[in-house]
Amino acid sequence: DLIVAGSNFGCGSSREQAAEVLVANGILMLECQDLADHVKEGDIIIGLASTGVHSNGFSLVRKVFNINSKEVLDEVLPTGKTLGETLLTPTKIYVKPILELISKKQVKAISHITGGGFNENVPRSLPDGFTAKITKHSYEVPYIFKHLQEVGNISEHDMYNTFNMGIGMTVVVDKDDADEAVQILRNAGVESYCIGEIIKGDEGIIIE
Repeated sequence: DLIVAGSNFGCGSSREQAAEVLVANGILMLECQDLADHVKEGDIIIGLASTGVHSNGFSLVRKVFNINSKEVLDEVLPTGKTLGETLLTPTKIYVKPILELISKKQVKAISHITGGGFNENVPRSLPDGFTAKITKHSYEVPYIFKHLQEVGNISEHDMYNTFNMGIGMTVVVDKDDADEAVQILRNAGVESYCIGEIIKGDEGIIIE
């Protein structure tokens, strides 16, 4: 499998005109032709499903669960998997689905939801003057995140500021391309959803 090393890319007036996605077999250069000129109000944000916590936020996970306890790790969750199995689910690799999408549709911005969750990663992929408006009920948040929040008594803000909340990567496409883009990603093996839109503003991200 290819390994992506890098968080966000999108080109803006103050950004470089190319973005590098590092992969295990070398460097893939994705040319950005002034993408900031293409991002506009009404563009759709598509979320690519994660397989779990993706190894991010484990300092907080350790505060919530005693992961040194076999009894704790062997707890069977409503999903049918143990807590240990759930926390150690391998990270989803998105290189092939993203390349498939890029080959067929214009992708205006991409954000890899790593440490810092939605709140820190998504805004960095957008040019100045635009905000990501995320509809949190547009997809089903996996049980592990609900469990973490309940057991750890963690605020919703901190959850979205730490974890991927079931979305490992986001892409921005034109509204007219959104449905087809979702289908392309699903056909490439990754469940995807329309989870928000681009609006004007300097908030960076709004989750409601």
